[in-house]
Amino acid sequence: MNVILIGMPGAGKSTIGVLLAKTLGKSFTDTDLIIQQAAGMKLADILAAFGTERFKEIEEAALLSVKETDAVIATGGSAVFCERGMEKLKTDGVIVYLDVPLRELEKRLTGIKTRGVVMREGETLAQLAEERAPYYERYADIRITETGDAESTVGAVVKALAALKTG
Repeated sequence: MNVILIGMPGAGKSTIGVLLAKTLGKSFTDTDLIIQQAAGMKLADILAAFGTERFKEIEEAALLSVKETDAVIATGGSAVFCERGMEKLKTDGVIVYLDVPLRELEKRLTGIKTRGVVMREGETLAQLAEERAPYYERYADIRITETGDAESTVGAVVKALAALKTG
C-alpha cells in the first residue's frame, strides 16, 4: 500500500516522506522530481516557460505515471488540482494531508518564487492556502496537523496509519 503525502508548499512532504519511507521500510517517490526529470528543467523554469495550465497538465501526467505499489509518495502542492491523478493515487493507497499553520508556512517559504509554486500573480500565501485547503481535505484519508519537528510528524503519521489499519 502506498502512502501519499499532500499539502501546501513548505509542508515538508519531501522531508517527511524520506523519513517516513525509512521508518516504514518503503521506497520513496517525489512527483516534483518526476516532473523535473521529464521536462529537463526546474519547476520554476517550467512555470515560467509554459505557464500554470500547461504545468498542471505535466503534473497530471506525472501523477498518472506513478507505478509504485508499496511506497511513500510526496506530491507537489498543486497536485490536488489534478483530479484524474489524485483519484488514481487514492485507489493506490492512503492519502495523508500534512496541514501546517500559515505562520509556520510563512517562516519556511522565504523563496516561494524560486520554488516553482503554482499561484496567480499577486496572490498571497494566505490566499493560496485558503483556496487549496478544501481540496486537501477532500482527498485526505488522514489529516496530520504539524506542530512539532519532522520526527514527531513522522510518528504521528505512523500512529494514524496503524489506527486506520485496525479501525
